[in-house]
Amino acid sequence: QVQLVESGGGLVQTGGSLRLSCAASGRDFRTYNMAWFRQAPGKEREFVASIRRNSGTTIYADTVKGRFTMSRDNAKNTVYLEMNSLTPEDTAVYHCAANRGAILSTIRNPTVYDYWGQGTQVTVSS
Repeated sequence: QVQLVESGGGLVQTGGSLRLSCAASGRDFRTYNMAWFRQAPGKEREFVASIRRNSGTTIYADTVKGRFTMSRDNAKNTVYLEMNSLTPEDTAVYHCAANRGAILSTIRNPTVYDYWGQGTQVTVSS
């Protein structure tokens, strides 16, 4: 099992930047594929980015591509989401998630993730 705790959210103006962190406890962090999802009020949970456990390959939603960067530090059991050029449309609760066996074609589907953090609020003011 793994427990996930997000941090780094907050209030920022349009065009600003934030860096989210997700710290994992438990064993074998490097064996997990990791992802970030977000959920705005009244909307479904939305895929943001993922990073593969072996290759470190990253995949992004079209809405954040070129603005967000996901990375992982296996020595620190932590993944990060660097967010730049933020807009009010990025306002949401951001959750990190983990799974071990999901194939690449399914990584945007939240149901394939076994573990979730409680989330951190990101608010972008106009």
